[in-house]
Amino acid sequence: MPIIGSCQLGEESRFPSYFGIYARAVFPSNAIGNAPITVSKNGFTSTITQNLGYSFGGTVRAGITKLISFETGINFTQRNFSIQMDLVDSSITGTNTMGFIQYDIPLNALIYIQLSKIWYANASIGMAVGFKPTNIGVINYPGGLHTITHTGYVKSKIGLDINGNFGVEYRTKKSGIFNLGGSVRIPLQPLFQYIAVYTNQSYRTGAIADVNGSYLSLDLKYFLPLKRGNAEIKKGPIE
Repeated sequence: MPIIGSCQLGEESRFPSYFGIYARAVFPSNAIGNAPITVSKNGFTSTITQNLGYSFGGTVRAGITKLISFETGINFTQRNFSIQMDLVDSSITGTNTMGFIQYDIPLNALIYIQLSKIWYANASIGMAVGFKPTNIGVINYPGGLHTITHTGYVKSKIGLDINGNFGVEYRTKKSGIFNLGGSVRIPLQPLFQYIAVYTNQSYRTGAIADVNGSYLSLDLKYFLPLKRGNAEIKKGPIE
């Protein structure tokens, strides 16, 4: 993704806007309702587990007061899942993986806490509007006597998530702002519906369960310095 060039919305703005990029490591957590899910029917069992994923995107921080800002942007998130399955009283077992992508626009209110001249803490909370572009699916034993299909079916392409963040940042006039923090993301509806189906010639069985997709994350953000022509950064709410 190209880095957005530094600029300023309204040179006379007392509380300017900042533009940057971020990268995020996505960690599933049982603490927020994201345990492995097992479906079972007629002796066929399959377990889907969310694993480490990642996210990146562009972000915009607009100053409202000296210590309050509005933060938004556009993000790409890849969640990864592992699948383990077996058929009772048989040697039929298998594993597989699936990746699920989502785009979202966070809408957060952010509050600063000044720790020193160059160090700040911040916390934000809000909502994220998510777009899930497609279903996903993988197959075990394709073309054989025994076939197992795994599908992630998106019931609604648009969704809302609760979005929270806490971070600490180091601010410089010439080099910009460096932020290290953590986030929590909790969808208000299932991420997708997991459908596992076992087929043996004319015999067919399967089971369905909703996958939540909640996660915790470790975030790295960088905001470009503001300039007016060749001048130093204009004084604003984060200096």
